[in-house]
Amino acid sequence: MDTRRFLLAIMLMIAVIVVTNLLFPPSTPEPPEPLEQAEQLEQPSTPPVLATPDSQPPPPVADAQAGLPQPTAEIDTISVESSLYRFGVSTAGGSIVSAELLQFESFAEGAPESSPVQLVEPGLGPLVRYTLQVGGQTIALDTLAFAVDDGEPAPGDTLQLSLASPGTGLSVELNYAFHPETYLVDVWGSAVTTNGPGVLGIQLGPTLRINERNPAEDERSLAYVVNSRDAGIRSVSLEDVTAERIEEGPLSWVAMKNKYFLIAALSPFGDPAEQLGGAIVRPVPFEHAAEVTATLPLGPGGDFALQLYLGPQQYDHLTAAGRSLEDVNPYGWRVFRPIIRPLARFVTWALVWMHDFMGIGYGWVLIIFGILIRVVLWPLNARAMRSQLKNMELQPRMKEIQAKYRQDPEQLQREMMRLYKEEGFNPLGGCLPMLIPFPVLITLFFVFQATIEFRGVEFLWLPDLSQRDPLFILPVLLGISMFLMQWLSMRSSAAANPQMKMMLWFMPGLMVVIFLNLASGLNLYYFSMNMASVPQQLQLMRERRLVQGRIQTTGSGDDDRTKRRETEKTGKAARPKTSGGGRPDQTRKSSRRKRG
Repeated sequence: MDTRRFLLAIMLMIAVIVVTNLLFPPSTPEPPEPLEQAEQLEQPSTPPVLATPDSQPPPPVADAQAGLPQPTAEIDTISVESSLYRFGVSTAGGSIVSAELLQFESFAEGAPESSPVQLVEPGLGPLVRYTLQVGGQTIALDTLAFAVDDGEPAPGDTLQLSLASPGTGLSVELNYAFHPETYLVDVWGSAVTTNGPGVLGIQLGPTLRINERNPAEDERSLAYVVNSRDAGIRSVSLEDVTAERIEEGPLSWVAMKNKYFLIAALSPFGDPAEQLGGAIVRPVPFEHAAEVTATLPLGPGGDFALQLYLGPQQYDHLTAAGRSLEDVNPYGWRVFRPIIRPLARFVTWALVWMHDFMGIGYGWVLIIFGILIRVVLWPLNARAMRSQLKNMELQPRMKEIQAKYRQDPEQLQREMMRLYKEEGFNPLGGCLPMLIPFPVLITLFFVFQATIEFRGVEFLWLPDLSQRDPLFILPVLLGISMFLMQWLSMRSSAAANPQMKMMLWFMPGLMVVIFLNLASGLNLYYFSMNMASVPQQLQLMRERRLVQGRIQTTGSGDDDRTKRRETEKTGKAARPKTSGGGRPDQTRKSSRRKRG
């Protein structure tokens, strides 16, 4: 709802600017290619800590798998911890049953103070589990008891789990490699059966736990996303999964996300053919949830390899993962994505870089960024304003042409085009440069919707730059700044038309209403950009007054130029013939008669 309302407001603003400039001139006085693998973040010498905490009750056992080794005793959960996360891996099928992100605080109602974000929703099973499809049968590996290697963890921080059932011919080996400074997890192993190679299923979800102050924000953002080699990136809300859906492969990755966090199964690097086969999405009897299963065909020897990402939608970590995972949020409507997606990448990179390079808070970064955008757009805005001044100077001649060819529309159009060509004037030049900031504004709206760098960041009286201003100070200041710019523009006009007066009151009020519940960081950026444009507005106001003074002094300043152009076109005026001393012949003949 917020997105539709925001985009509608932008369209209305663009329509007002374009239509007003055209009808009421100033008065006279998809498919992305997989990226190369990004360089992995540098890993410190201290590896993650592996520990075996207290046991947990076993999961339910599937009746169809009675012949396989099932958990008959307690199941262990192995805890894997680094400075970024604390993951829990169950010996029941090697499922991931806990995922705490230690650098992010949970703001959910009832969560203990300073408790970390937990991605697993209690009571809905593991966050990541595996199935094996072979011979027309699907085996849920999380219902089987796996053994853990009793040895010490290898230097590569590898956790090995295995299952052997000689009676059934099933043998499964599952390995995890955790990296201390990234949320990527390497997964590889093998699954051997008597019926030959099968298909490994990687089931995500069925949902992500709510960790925000406003649960509706997370619920609106809950979606599964696929990156298809043929169709590009596509996102589907979990609410829309009402029947089984098939996502055709090959796929680079399959993900489930909410507003700020993400779990994903990624195809391994290397041979492009080694990609996920597809995804099967089924509804479940829970709200805002769906069963999303990525499929990975096993190799000839039953071997497989993939990567998991369990972490925040943080720009540097997503880009380090490669395979266009940073585009997991396909911003806006599909028609706008070719424009918004590159802009979103650049804006996110620029904001994060300024924060890291300058060592200042994101609030000050947004203020500086707003000023820089205004400085970059300064020449375009100046050109737009001067185009309006040129329009003002040409108004008398345009009115003459309109009056002269009122009954001949075709000739009127030709004469107007001739006038534009002679004067080098573009009637759209006054509004097109003013539309350039709108793609940036729309991009920033989507960036603030999902950029975790702003989550929980305080600035002055604002408790969270990603949330609305609790005191509504910034939306009001934004409206006042827009009113100031409109007032300066109208004050420089000799006689403001009614449309300008309407915009003076309508546009600021509309902006206050639209921005009232938007992210305070977006309000801060737009207010800073407006205030940075005041000096340019004052400069152009002085230029407009000079033009108006010249028009009043010369009687529009165009009459003489018009006469000179008409004279140049028609040639010299007819003159009486002269000879000798330059006197007219008739005068000379009259003089001869008098002398005679």
